[in-house]
Amino acid sequence: MERRTVSSGTEWEPRVGYSRAVRAGSQVHVAGTTATDENGDVVGVDDPYRQTERALEIVREALEAAGATVDDVVRTRLYVTNIDHWEEIGRAHGEVVGEVRPAASMVEVERLIDPDHLVELEAVAVVDDNGE
Repeated sequence: MERRTVSSGTEWEPRVGYSRAVRAGSQVHVAGTTATDENGDVVGVDDPYRQTERALEIVREALEAAGATVDDVVRTRLYVTNIDHWEEIGRAHGEVVGEVRPAASMVEVERLIDPDHLVELEAVAVVDDNGE
């Protein structure tokens, strides 16, 4: 089985020891993703909808770099700092993966790595393992 990693190029990946995504055979796992821009600044401070939307944009880019698409997503996990925002977060999630309808979880957590982050999400996709 071939194993391929996708990097976003941040300083944190080698320091902490993770990859933005890993493709192992037909599976693509995208690491916990938050709403940040190219400079590492939080996008959508105080806006859970925008943060979810931005995190999903980053997930989409990671999937594509690993040879997958949003249509291949079978699982998402959303970690949120305030479950009362579930409708806004769910709406943004549904606008991207609504037709795919992956198995999904949304869990409230006490905090994320940056106090301005309201949402962190992970995704798992399954693609044709054609030896890429």
